[in-house]
Amino acid sequence: MASKYSKYGILSVVVTIILVLDQYTKHLVHSRFRWGESLPIFDEFFALTYVRNTGAAFGLFQKAPAILREPFFIAVPIIAMFVIVVLFIRLSRDQKMTAMALSLILSGAVGNLIDRLRFGFVIDFLDFHWKEVYHWPAFNVADSAIVIGVSLIFLLSLGKGKGCVAEVNSGLTESKKISTNS
Repeated sequence: MASKYSKYGILSVVVTIILVLDQYTKHLVHSRFRWGESLPIFDEFFALTYVRNTGAAFGLFQKAPAILREPFFIAVPIIAMFVIVVLFIRLSRDQKMTAMALSLILSGAVGNLIDRLRFGFVIDFLDFHWKEVYHWPAFNVADSAIVIGVSLIFLLSLGKGKGCVAEVNSGLTESKKISTNS
């Protein structure tokens, strides 16, 4: 069954929903919690905790010198967004799931970049842990969108000829055919 949504319709809807949800939830945490404050939701499993992440995913590189870290974490998402947009433009009309995956990744990158430009850090607050034994680094809606998008691309790439890699390659091949026939 053909979808009534174009790849650009998917992009518009996904980016709007993810950015609004991401920025709204971060605003609530930033305005209602003190830095480091935690509100247990499910004892010994999940809490809302205000974390300021100056590093990369899961707090990597937080201790790197700010003079290197800050420009790096502004430049890398901008480059990644450019690459994602180029890949997105090259998608064919029938690559809806790949469009969804790239839209999720782009939304997450933009959401976290907004934080870095506004605050110099990313607001994380979803805090999962198992009692006092294991603690997963806090994350946010944008991080979740990126992980879901990357996971979707991985799952699509496992498909026999129908995966993301095959879709992107066929889209590139198709665009080469069009340009050589013009």
